Amino acid sequence: MQKMGVKAGKYQKDIENIKKELAKALIGQENIVNSCLKALLCNGNILLEGVPGIAKTLLMRSLAAVIGCKFKRVQFTVDLLPSDILGITAYDQKRGFYIVKGPIFSNFFLADEINRAPPKTQSALLEAMQERQVTIGKETFRLDNPFLVIATQNPIESAGVYPLPEAQLDRFLFKISMGYPTAQEEKEILKTNISIHGFEEFKLKVVVSQKDTIKMQEETKKVFLSKDIEEYIVSIVDATRHPHKYKVKLGDYIEYGCSPRASIGLFIASKAEAFINSSKFVTPHDVKNSAYEVMRHRILLNYEGQAEGINTDDIITEILSKVPVP
Repeated sequence: MQKMGVKAGKYQKDIENIKKELAKALIGQENIVNSCLKALLCNGNILLEGVPGIAKTLLMRSLAAVIGCKFKRVQFTVDLLPSDILGITAYDQKRGFYIVKGPIFSNFFLADEINRAPPKTQSALLEAMQERQVTIGKETFRLDNPFLVIATQNPIESAGVYPLPEAQLDRFLFKISMGYPTAQEEKEILKTNISIHGFEEFKLKVVVSQKDTIKMQEETKKVFLSKDIEEYIVSIVDATRHPHKYKVKLGDYIEYGCSPRASIGLFIASKAEAFINSSKFVTPHDVKNSAYEVMRHRILLNYEGQAEGINTDDIITEILSKVPVP
């Protein structure tokens, strides 16, 4: 595999330093950390799914800390209002009308348990997620770069939750499933958990500046992706819409295939995968490694698929095995 030059080698060292610094607070979860770094390089939003207590919030707070970014967290509840996120137009007799900015004005905005808020509040994030801007009253404000919305949801609860609208799901670049640690990792967690130690005790250092992060995002876009790989990406996404054309048996359970945002997401995510691996061009392996994160929330199952408990990851696995590799 052809490696990147000296300049890019500096960025690879930065990425390794980020991982080492995160390891002070986070035990294990290397694949999840890798996925979050890819999302950061793509400047894309993350839907992070996992049971309570597996360090979803700690991961994002730590990542923001080591790259010197502003982090804001909002606990989503049934009575949360859009203005609680975006901000409000206020009036003072001396100042007149003025804007009070909400917590969305940060670099990393964590929407904790996003599916506990009603659709009206969830939709308040759409403009920020897609356009990187917020409208309050008659004024529109650009958000700082980098800007990521990280939303968490608990997959095991169904009472008091609102499913995310498909339009909003589609605006998350990645859906990442965070699982349990291993037994050995859990032994280490007992000694370093945040319930006993305050966040400050991890003594996380800023190892990459915001300016460096933006430069890495720009370098990621420059990673070469050939016409053959473009066709491969389009074929993978097309297989979710026309599964029988590719002889995908689990396609019988698909109600709707992936949108064009999946193709765009695979395009940039595979570049980020190659960048992290110090390669200056994208391979089919990079595309495959990014397919699950990009596509798992964009494949909508029909009623039969839901009743059978079909996992979209299994559908993606079959698609990757059936679509010819260039």
